[in-house]
Amino acid sequence: MPIKMPKVDLKAKPYYLSDEDIQWVMDTIANMTDEEKVGQLFVNMVTDFSPEAIQKVADTYHPGALRYHNKPAPELWDMINTFQQCSKVPLLVASNCEQGGTGGVGGGTYVACGAAVAATRDPEVAYQTGKVGGAEAMAIGSNWNFAPVVDLLFNWRNTIVQTRSFCADVERTVEYAKAFMKGNEECGMATTIKHWPGDGTEENDQHLMMGINDLPCDEWMDTFGKVYKELIDYGVKTIMAGHIAQPAWQRKLADHELDDHEILPATLCPELMNGLLKTELGFNGMVVTDASHMIGMFGAMPRSQQVPQAIAAGCDMYLFFNDMEEDFGYMLAGYKNGIITEERMTDALMRILGTKASIGLHKKAAAGTIMAPKENIPNVVACPEFQAIAKQAADKAITLVKDTQKMLPLNPATHKKIRVYFLEGDGMVVAGKLIKTDAAAKVKVKIVEELEKRGFTVEFGEDYAVKGKMEDLKKNVDAVLVFIDQVGFAQYNTMRVKWTLPIEQPWYAAQVPTAFISLYLPNYLIDLTMSRTYINCYNDSLTVVESVIEKLCGESEFKGQPEENVWCGRWDTKL
Repeated sequence: MPIKMPKVDLKAKPYYLSDEDIQWVMDTIANMTDEEKVGQLFVNMVTDFSPEAIQKVADTYHPGALRYHNKPAPELWDMINTFQQCSKVPLLVASNCEQGGTGGVGGGTYVACGAAVAATRDPEVAYQTGKVGGAEAMAIGSNWNFAPVVDLLFNWRNTIVQTRSFCADVERTVEYAKAFMKGNEECGMATTIKHWPGDGTEENDQHLMMGINDLPCDEWMDTFGKVYKELIDYGVKTIMAGHIAQPAWQRKLADHELDDHEILPATLCPELMNGLLKTELGFNGMVVTDASHMIGMFGAMPRSQQVPQAIAAGCDMYLFFNDMEEDFGYMLAGYKNGIITEERMTDALMRILGTKASIGLHKKAAAGTIMAPKENIPNVVACPEFQAIAKQAADKAITLVKDTQKMLPLNPATHKKIRVYFLEGDGMVVAGKLIKTDAAAKVKVKIVEELEKRGFTVEFGEDYAVKGKMEDLKKNVDAVLVFIDQVGFAQYNTMRVKWTLPIEQPWYAAQVPTAFISLYLPNYLIDLTMSRTYINCYNDSLTVVESVIEKLCGESEFKGQPEENVWCGRWDTKL
């Protein structure tokens, strides 16, 4: 038999709506045109902040939610305020505050990524990360957080969630996720757990291809299933479906024996959405797809089918237009020709509007309080209180994985002359464009500043064309610090250390004391087996850089604890 679609209950978890709230939901749906119903299904990525463009999008496509690229806080506030004023139905406004406010507003406060939280072994850091991110995002009008990430990092080669997920441990992941959600929701935001049905078992990136979670049903239920069930019971409002297949469960719940070519990503798969998530695990909340421009979705079927099929399969909101006119047309056609049934459309709209009502958007819109006062932004975004929280988190998270050569602490009396090698990344793909910022340059300046003020002299290895004589190196350099500030996102399925020049390569590691300091990914020991001193920082914020220099110099002890997978399954990484 076909998978049955569960019906939403707006009085139950996670909505808990009153009769009055439910009446608002049903009246709003009843008064919508077909075009307005279809528009509510879309999360629009705002690219043109002009009032004229915003008015046109609101009038023509009636989006139910927004997402945006980070800009200065006042610009974001103006854009969101204009969109809310132009929209008949109050908008969910999504941000990606996985690590604090950095995913919600330009200049926001980085507190801790998932891996850094896990390194602290302290749920309070997860709580503070959610709190800071929620407060800073709410200050500019965001009300919906695409976080926390609850993937389980079973495969350390997976660079997509290597720092974004907490760890591979089910109990700790649930504990940190609950703490994060508590901090976030205390600010009034709706939270989202992702990426259903679970990333982290393989090394591929759904931006580039369909992911596969290949665990057997029982093993999946004891791991990812337990995480999702616990957080559903805890009351998470929304879940993001990834472009990730779960063949074992799709086969188990299908009404016929499936060929391999019938295996679908969760975003298009009724067995995984209506069957596993909404029926087996009892999720009564709202589901949003992961970004629909990712190849994991594009590769599954023609776009004209993908768009309505995601909703028909059990997703409730569709993340991003590829082309507004075309995708809107595909969704409208799918509704009119019955791919999206009337029952499925109504259920999706009830979940979308129910989520809005559960955080009081309809009442705030009526009262004119949907936006926080613009003049309060400087008191919230990157405020001293949040900077202090960030400093505390960095102090707890930075991890000395090993120092078998007993190099630390550094002291100008014994290590006066420091050579720094700084391995910079290529940038990141954002909205289809390769973006390279000046962040790395600021990090380099901060490293020199922090070392020099402690009495060290600093030179950069890149200033030398050739290696030179070994004896000269030992006379002229007392210690080498190799900072790895590389991350790839939506570009590579895996990310390894990239040596730009031969002079950077670790020919010096056996000649002078050398410390390798990863500012992002924690599993670079796979490429640094010659390392005898290795440190994980999990992020390259200036606060983190300041803290790691303090620890290198013995002014603060290393408190972070590594996961077992830091050794990458090799014996020589431990030497």
